[in-house]
Amino acid sequence: MAFSHTHQTGSGWKAICENCISDLPSEAPGDLAFIYIHHQLASETDRIIDYLRSHTGISHWVGSVAEALCSTGRESYEEIAIAILVTDFKQDDFRVIPALRDNPQVWLDENRSWIDQHFASIAVVHGDPSHQRVPQTIEQLADQLQGFVVGGLTSSDTLNVQIANQAVGAGLSGVLLGSNIAMHTRLAQGCQLMSEPHTITECEQHIIVKIDDRPALDVFKEAIGPELAENLHAVGGRIFAALPIEGSDTGDYLVRNLVGLDPDHKLIAIGDIAHVGQRIQFARRDKDAAKQDLIEMVDQLKANTDKPIKGALYHTCLGRGRHEFGAPNVELNIIKEHLGDVPLIGFFANGEISHRRLYGYTGVLSVFY
Repeated sequence: MAFSHTHQTGSGWKAICENCISDLPSEAPGDLAFIYIHHQLASETDRIIDYLRSHTGISHWVGSVAEALCSTGRESYEEIAIAILVTDFKQDDFRVIPALRDNPQVWLDENRSWIDQHFASIAVVHGDPSHQRVPQTIEQLADQLQGFVVGGLTSSDTLNVQIANQAVGAGLSGVLLGSNIAMHTRLAQGCQLMSEPHTITECEQHIIVKIDDRPALDVFKEAIGPELAENLHAVGGRIFAALPIEGSDTGDYLVRNLVGLDPDHKLIAIGDIAHVGQRIQFARRDKDAAKQDLIEMVDQLKANTDKPIKGALYHTCLGRGRHEFGAPNVELNIIKEHLGDVPLIGFFANGEISHRRLYGYTGVLSVFY
């Protein structure tokens, strides 16, 4: 394969880098690598990139730090680790996106000639979750490219560091891909829908008063079934609001927490601003539903990819992995079993990016072929 990957653990950044270098081909086939670094090494990011660049000959590095990393069939959590995916992309196949802290139009205009020449419309990006404008920047970048973006937000309790040839932060960074790089992507919601779409007909901010012109809690109880409806204290962490995305041809929806139920006034409150006329469904989230959803996502993605897969990136939620599937490595082994033993790296994110939106509780799988 033209792509290769490595996922190494250890006690110090230099020793881990040396193990990564030993595990990769001696001659890099391309000029771009993706890299994810355990957040305990965040302060060493520039040293790591400089060391890897000088010892591999790969000029361009894009990625993020994270609390937990993953690769083909493997997840690492507390271990200090580095995961690298080496591509075969040449210098003119892509453009590294620096930290965009506001409207990306200026950067796009600066690169307009290359973008138009290469019909570039797909970007892999990483964002700083503490930067308030990241969701808007994601939408603006996708809209102005007339394409889509994928990736994840940094997860770290130290420094929110992203990588765009060097350590960056406070914005959105990554890489814009030319049209000769073939990529396909899908997301797993990790939930099982429990109802058909309904319509919010009365609400105030995050409080939903009526659904389909009926008390919101009555509709909710019917959707979740009599067993849970009789014990509403048991729905926390199991039942979520699912907000269908208008125009999605894959049935995507945004998962939002239920933050309150009011039996006296028959209200429900969700972790988002509700709007009159907005569609709403309810979904169950548990290990079995998450497994089945992930399997279906990978199988559909593979079925829609008409060439051998060269490599992959996986951006999954911090709440997934061992927390949702019950043990380490289950989630990534499901992907390996159904996708194949292809070079893959990724990380557990503080928010997942797919097409033009920021999601939660999802796994976004992107394959190159």
